[in-house]
Amino acid sequence: MHRPTRRFLPHVLIFVFIVFISMPWAGIGQGQPRPATRHGELEIEVPWARATPPAAKTGAVYLTLTNRGQAADRLLAASSPAAAHAELHAHLNEGGVMRMKAIDAVVLPPAERLSLRPGGLHVMLMDLKAPLREGTPLRLTLSFARAGEVTLEVPVLRNPPDTAEPRH
Repeated sequence: MHRPTRRFLPHVLIFVFIVFISMPWAGIGQGQPRPATRHGELEIEVPWARATPPAAKTGAVYLTLTNRGQAADRLLAASSPAAAHAELHAHLNEGGVMRMKAIDAVVLPPAERLSLRPGGLHVMLMDLKAPLREGTPLRLTLSFARAGEVTLEVPVLRNPPDTAEPRH
């Protein structure tokens, strides 16, 4: 009675092994937040960029910044080899119409968390050199008034990461 089970057991184990090793290629587990990047008193969590269509000339990067220090800092600029230039952008309500506008800096008060997310503050990549492809990370350098420069590997995703807020 147990003989047929033994005969199929190796096939089941092979099937389970194939499914397990193919999970990263199938996209299972993608979109998970990466561990926070610490730079002095700054913590950068859940960086991600949205994948773009083939002809897109702009892209956006989102992340969460936490200032763990006692003094305010300011995000002054961003740059990436993936784009000719990058700008800090905000969505503003002008006469009942939401518009994106370039801003000079993003203030990070002490002991505060600030999220750059769709529909709000974000880093806008201008004149992309190639489309942002899902699964191909991009390099992003953020320049802060006090903390200096921080370079990140930013995952490119089709959809936002599995978590809207960073993990603790």
